[in-house]
Amino acid sequence: MSTQKIPYQRSLPKRHQPVPKKPTKSSNSRLVWLLFSLTGVAMLSATAGALLAVSLATTPLMQSKLSAEEAAVFGQGESISSNPNFRLPQLTRPVSILILGAKVLSTDVQNPPAYARNLGYQATINSLDGLTDTMLLVRFDPDSKKLAVLSIPRDTRAYVEGYGVTKINEANYYGGPALSAKATSELLDGVGIDRYVRINVQGIEKLIDALGGVTVYIPKDMKYQDDSQHLYINLKAGKRRLNGNQALQFLRFRYDENGDIGRIQRQQMLMRALMEQALNPVTLARVPKILSVIQSHLDTNLSVEELMALVGFATQTNRSNVKMLMVPGDFSAPGEFQASYWVPDQDRIQSLMAQHFNLGVGSALPTNPAYLRVAIQDSTRESAATEGVMSALNQAGYENVSVNDPWTEPLNVTRIVAQQGDAESAEALRQVLGVGEVRIESTGALQSDVTIQVGKDWLRQQSR
Repeated sequence: MSTQKIPYQRSLPKRHQPVPKKPTKSSNSRLVWLLFSLTGVAMLSATAGALLAVSLATTPLMQSKLSAEEAAVFGQGESISSNPNFRLPQLTRPVSILILGAKVLSTDVQNPPAYARNLGYQATINSLDGLTDTMLLVRFDPDSKKLAVLSIPRDTRAYVEGYGVTKINEANYYGGPALSAKATSELLDGVGIDRYVRINVQGIEKLIDALGGVTVYIPKDMKYQDDSQHLYINLKAGKRRLNGNQALQFLRFRYDENGDIGRIQRQQMLMRALMEQALNPVTLARVPKILSVIQSHLDTNLSVEELMALVGFATQTNRSNVKMLMVPGDFSAPGEFQASYWVPDQDRIQSLMAQHFNLGVGSALPTNPAYLRVAIQDSTRESAATEGVMSALNQAGYENVSVNDPWTEPLNVTRIVAQQGDAESAEALRQVLGVGEVRIESTGALQSDVTIQVGKDWLRQQSR
C-alpha cells in the first residue's frame, strides 16, 4: 500500500468543511442548568429526577453528525455509567476514551471563515476537522481504580482505512473521529474504543484559563517565532505559573532534537500537573462553567451523565495510580520511507496493551537486570550522585546502564520512570537504591526501559 501525501494547500472533503458553531444563549443555559441540577439532584422529587435522568442521556456537546455505521464504532449501545438513586453518576465498567486535539489553519480549508480571510498570515480557526496534533487513548478502570493515558505520536505510521499506510494524524482529516478510532484500534492490537472527545487549540487555551492556570517546571528556555502563523513562543526555564496562552506555547514547542516526541513528554508533564493541581471536588462543582467556556471548541459523543462520571472518577483516583504511556517505537531512518515516521514496535505494543489496557496476553517486558536498559539523569548537580547510583546498579547486576544529560528540575525525591510502562522493573530498581518513587510515564530517556532521575534523597541516604 502506498503512502498518502497531503499537500500543504488542500481542500477538505465537503462533509468536513468547518462551520464555526456559535452556541446560542439558550443552548448554553440549558446545558449549564442540566449540570447544576445534577449537583443538587438529591433535592429533586422522584418525578423531576426521572426527567433529569432522561436529559442526562443526551449529548449536548456533540457537533459531529455520525452515520449509523460511524456511531457503531464507539459501541453506543453499551452504557458506561449509572446514576444510582440520583446521586453523582458513577462508571459501571472500564472504558476507553479517544481524545483528539486539532489545530486547523485558515489555509487548510477551502472556504475559511470571514474573520480569518485577508489577514496576511495563516490564522488558527475554530474547527475540529483537520490534522490532529494530539492523540490520547485514556482508560478509566473503576475495578482497579487506575487511569492509563496512552500518547499516540501524530507521525505514527499506521493503516488508515481507505487511505492505506500513512501518518495516523491524517485519519481525522479524512474521516473524523470514527476513522481515527478505527485507525487507533488497528494500531493498538484491536482495542475497543467507547467514546471520543475532540478539542482544538483554542479550547485547550480557554480550558486552562478556566482552571486558573497551571504550574509546571519548564526544563529549558523555549523560543520560537513563525510569522506565517503568528506563532510566538517565549518561555524561560524554571518553575512557572502558566496561563492558557503560555501553556499552549509549552505544548506546541517541538523545535529541539526530539521533535514531536519531546512535545509528547511535555504534554505528559502538563497533564500530570493539571491532575495534581486541578482535579478535586471543587473543580467538579465548576464543570458547568468550564463547559460553557469551551463548548464551541468541543465535540464529544459522551452524554452529560457519562462526562460527570469520568470527571468524578478522575478526581477520586490516587495520583500513584495514574499511568502515562506512549506508543513504543522509534524514529524512521532517513530515506527509509517517503515521509518521516514514528515507527511503532508491535511486540511492545502487544505487551503494553496487555498490561495496561487488559487486552489479550502480551509477552513480558525485559526484567533481567543484565538486559534492562537503564538511563541515569542527575538533578542534584553533584557528580558523586551519578557515580554512586552507577556503582549500586552494577553491584546488583545491572549491566546496560548509561548516563544521560542532567535532569534540569531539582528533585527532592528520586524519580524512577518506567519509560516503557514496565512498573515491575522500575520497582525492582527502587528497592536496589532504597529511595525514590516509581512513575509510569514517558518523560525519561527515549531509548531506556527505565530512567532514574536522581534526587536529593539519594545524597541524604549516602551521607548517613
